[in-house]
Amino acid sequence: MLSLFGIFLGLGLLMYLALKGYSIIWVAPLCAAVVAFTGGLDIISTYMGPYMTGLVGFVKTWFPAFMLSAIFGNMMETTGAAKSIAIVLTKWLGAKFAIASIVISCAVLTLGGVSLFVVVFAIYPLALAIFKEANITRKLIPGAIALGAFTFTMTAVPGTPQIQNLIPMPYFGTTATAAPIMGLTATAVLFFGGLYYLEWKRKKHEANGEVYSEPDAAHAAKAKQNETLPNVFVALIPLVVVIAVLNTLPYFVKFTEEQLAAGRSTNEFIVYALLSGIALVSLFNFNKRELLLKSLTVGSQGAIGAVLNTSAAVGFGTVVRAVPGFADLTNMLLSIPGNPLISLSVAVNLLAGATGSASGGMGIALAALGAKYLELSRTSGISAQAFHRIASLSSGGLDTLPHNGAVLTLLNNTGMTHKDSYFDIMVVSLIMPIIATVPAIILAVLGIY
Repeated sequence: MLSLFGIFLGLGLLMYLALKGYSIIWVAPLCAAVVAFTGGLDIISTYMGPYMTGLVGFVKTWFPAFMLSAIFGNMMETTGAAKSIAIVLTKWLGAKFAIASIVISCAVLTLGGVSLFVVVFAIYPLALAIFKEANITRKLIPGAIALGAFTFTMTAVPGTPQIQNLIPMPYFGTTATAAPIMGLTATAVLFFGGLYYLEWKRKKHEANGEVYSEPDAAHAAKAKQNETLPNVFVALIPLVVVIAVLNTLPYFVKFTEEQLAAGRSTNEFIVYALLSGIALVSLFNFNKRELLLKSLTVGSQGAIGAVLNTSAAVGFGTVVRAVPGFADLTNMLLSIPGNPLISLSVAVNLLAGATGSASGGMGIALAALGAKYLELSRTSGISAQAFHRIASLSSGGLDTLPHNGAVLTLLNNTGMTHKDSYFDIMVVSLIMPIIATVPAIILAVLGIY
């Protein structure tokens, strides 16, 4: 019982320190030390052993994907390709569909493999312009960007190259297109439900006399002089190729048992996909090679922090799995009434909320419980694809609590406060994902994946 208490104490401390804004890189090992001590393990040997094994294992598996994704996103931004795509989409839809145009612009970029952080910076100036034309309050800009970048293209759309859709693959032996019907159903709930809410909120603001107002100088969009943007169709090609390579390779490349034992895995597919995208961006923008070289540096450096944050959280999960109380925790989670997919969703949501990170929370949950849920998949008759999709969907729920890094970046970049816009972010990227998980689980129970 002391060990089980230590797990909850470690998780509580993790959430508290994350809410205070401290770096999870030192918070996670500190909380792991609490778990180890109450579990009767030596702190230093646990840190050097299970904790570092989990951390290094995640880095080994996922650093190439984090790095190439960051480089690809930075290249799409610095070459103007991301902006070119967004400008055309917003023009096509126009001011009449201002909110939808921002959501769809964000969705196209994130679905093509562009980092959601890059999308926040690339889309904001366009959102400002189109909201001004439509005379819509700026308070709704964060909600619109969050809906397009933080929800269905991150966790629900089958085949999306976002990391939250890829992390479950090695745990369940699945591909990025796992459980397509469940994913598309959740996508519809998130997209249409989120748009309905934002349009309802827009009308409510207008009824209260709240319309567009100019931002302060620090958050006004600054137009670049003589900026030459690539043709939109050329800009779209790398995005399409990334998705195509990621989702067609599994049909042509099959690993043998010997290759799998030697360390080969489906994680390689995202590496090939992103390398293809990077090569095409470089080819189409050879005249901007100095910017591309800078993107290699900026993207590589940015990836280090991102992958270490997640791997530090995974290390915590590895320590949890090593203490005696883990058996009690597993029994508690698996005793949640109903389908085991429900307990998986609860576990991932709670841990994503505790860490303030979708990938971090899912990493902890799957590092600790992934093997157990794979076993349940085999014994219960529920497809491993369903476990993949529910884990992915659930990572995008409670992760967007007020202390989430992406939320803070979004509010800071748009000049909005939590009071101004967090409720909208919460509805579209926290409440709606939890709601969208319900029909996905129902479909799984019916054997429809």
